[in-house]
Amino acid sequence: MSTSTMSTRTAAADGRAVAGRGPAGPVLRRRISTTRILLGVGLVLACALAGVIVAVRVDTRVPVLAAAHAIAAGQTVTAADVTTVKVAADARVATVPAEQISTVVGRVATVPLVAGTLLSPDEFAGPVWPGPGEAVIAVPVKPGRLPSGLAAGAHVTVLVVPTGTPGGVTGSGGQQPQVEKATATVVAVEAAADQSGTTVVTLVLSTADATRIASASGDVVLVRLGG
Repeated sequence: MSTSTMSTRTAAADGRAVAGRGPAGPVLRRRISTTRILLGVGLVLACALAGVIVAVRVDTRVPVLAAAHAIAAGQTVTAADVTTVKVAADARVATVPAEQISTVVGRVATVPLVAGTLLSPDEFAGPVWPGPGEAVIAVPVKPGRLPSGLAAGAHVTVLVVPTGTPGGVTGSGGQQPQVEKATATVVAVEAAADQSGTTVVTLVLSTADATRIASASGDVVLVRLGG
């Protein structure tokens, strides 16, 4: 009788032990692993979000307006003429915030602007251009007489070289005509409408130099200056 009872209890204990090692054990371990994975993913996402927030707070750049391409003086500015850039500009540097684009579009540029120039209110509300003592002229330049890639805003030396070979053209008294020279700023560069290959370059320079260069006879040569 005792032997039978002990055997039954032993069998029951063995059964519970076996049951403990059965399907319930692996299921519990799988649940724990899934929970840990979810916690890990959540931690990674939280760290990434924190990094983005810190980067945004550290970035001190502000969006301002700049010239999308060269803008000629006297040109009415359109939305296509401006672009938005982010800069960390000093408070003393005059700029136009990107949200104030309406204060620029539709207005007339008072000075020539090179592509990439940060816009400022003074460039649209300054004195009438050209300024006092300045004049604007257009000169025809033959192929090979101007630097490649010359654009608005460039500083150049303007030379008017008498036509003809050396000694072939003489002035009064048998002397060679004088080469006229002046310094100017390029306002615009355009191909001539007659398709002759000539380039029409609009220049701003002093009134005296403008009169002298415009009245000179010969071929115009442009030399681009540094700075």
